[in-house]
Amino acid sequence: MNRRAVRFYDEQPAPATMLEEVLQGLAARPRRIAPKFFYDERGSRLFDAICELPEYYPTRTEMGILESAASEMARLAGPDATLIELGSGASRKIRLLLEAMRPRRYLGIDISREFLRQSVERLAGDYSWLEVHAACADFMQDFELPAAAGEGKKLAFFPGSTIGNFEPHEAASFLQRVRRLIQPDGALLIGVDLKKDPAILNAAYNDSAGLTAQFNLNLLARLRDELGAEVDPRGFRHRAFYNAGRGRVEMHLVSRRAQDIRLGGQRFHFAPGDGIHTENSYKYSVDEFHALARGAGLRPRQAWLDDARLFSVHYLSVNTRSAPRVA
Repeated sequence: MNRRAVRFYDEQPAPATMLEEVLQGLAARPRRIAPKFFYDERGSRLFDAICELPEYYPTRTEMGILESAASEMARLAGPDATLIELGSGASRKIRLLLEAMRPRRYLGIDISREFLRQSVERLAGDYSWLEVHAACADFMQDFELPAAAGEGKKLAFFPGSTIGNFEPHEAASFLQRVRRLIQPDGALLIGVDLKKDPAILNAAYNDSAGLTAQFNLNLLARLRDELGAEVDPRGFRHRAFYNAGRGRVEMHLVSRRAQDIRLGGQRFHFAPGDGIHTENSYKYSVDEFHALARGAGLRPRQAWLDDARLFSVHYLSVNTRSAPRVA
């Protein structure tokens, strides 16, 4: 399949939408910026590099689970399901499912336009039998599937434990939105990071190569380059730690000195030590996540864990007897 065969739908939020969200976050207390804004082209490439680090266990552990269980996942999905990848990234994990399932149709959805385009074009070139669609969209918000890619049974794939970036009530709302996209007879295959020794978690988010720090600080560079912010990323440092009381890893950008960020005609003052909360990564037990899924109208069918119980992958089907209202 050649490049022209990729059907691309551009629903990327306009810069004004990003500006509005960032201004609201900087005005809030505590200050925050949503982690979805990590993923410009450089941020996406930095995250891919993080996934290769020895300290960062989630990617290789999830890949191992997928390699060992892909045929069982394909059997559960059944023939002819449209495979929908939420947050397609470099599309490495999806290849295991494509080869096991051999679906007729694939739809990749990601907020990083050029990174998504490059990824789906590689897939289209490598799988000549596959009908490839791509939608540049913020799947954290309500949106409709492209008509040509939304026909028939659907299997949504949400790898990487991104569900942990949401507050629990946000995760429930997200699962409800996915349920609406895949109903009436679809399913969701989702990666979920598990609770574990805090030392493992702290090492994963404070790698010795400093790539996670670069990834976090790139958010400020993006504000400067795309939104015209007056900000010096070198004036901030990366901080990440496991908050055991809330069951989550937190990432922050901490001001090294007294300084201002100027953006959109507004000035935001930072004293030394003031921070911007950029990411949470909640960790779940299997029972906790299954309770969350059931509350969203999804029925746990199967869960796969690695031998060290670091990570899990879950197959959830639409529960036709439970249809909660989408928040």
